[in-house]
Amino acid sequence: MSEIKYITLPLDDETAESLRAGDIVRLSGKILVGRDAAHKRIVEAINSGEEPPVPISGEVIYYAGPAPTPPGAVIGPIGPTTSGRMDPYAPLLIEKGLRGMIGKGKRTQAVLDAMKVHKAVYFGATGGTAVLLADCVKSAETIAYEDLGPEAVLRLEVEAMPLTVIADCHGGNLYETGPEEARKLIQ
Repeated sequence: MSEIKYITLPLDDETAESLRAGDIVRLSGKILVGRDAAHKRIVEAINSGEEPPVPISGEVIYYAGPAPTPPGAVIGPIGPTTSGRMDPYAPLLIEKGLRGMIGKGKRTQAVLDAMKVHKAVYFGATGGTAVLLADCVKSAETIAYEDLGPEAVLRLEVEAMPLTVIADCHGGNLYETGPEEARKLIQ
């Protein structure tokens, strides 16, 4: 097991390049939240020559849609959604400066290639831990596409969010190497 790496955002080039698939991280700072409907609108805005409603450059986006917020809480349970739904949009956003993504599941080769070219990182959040992940959220604000409800774009401030680097900017991909490493551990 690797040593836990504590990362404070924004994610700079040096930190992004230092991360390797399989690293365990605790992420703190401000991140965006958005799902497929918001990604579609952002990409449509960029493709029509408009500025996106939120600057993308240097951002980390969490693919999630929070459940309703319980009384007294900052946010409702907020587990990761399947990243593949954002894959049609991710390469353009990475090209525009998106630095990191948080979700679950495999990515397409086009996303992995864009990550290598533009030094982006894909973090995995464990599914089924939505309440634990919500405990890491210190503030939440809707910043775009409020009409999308739970798919609106949010800005969260997180503290020590537990994540794993799934794919790095060097071509490392835990979905490719992880199963063999796990087999060695149990033999």
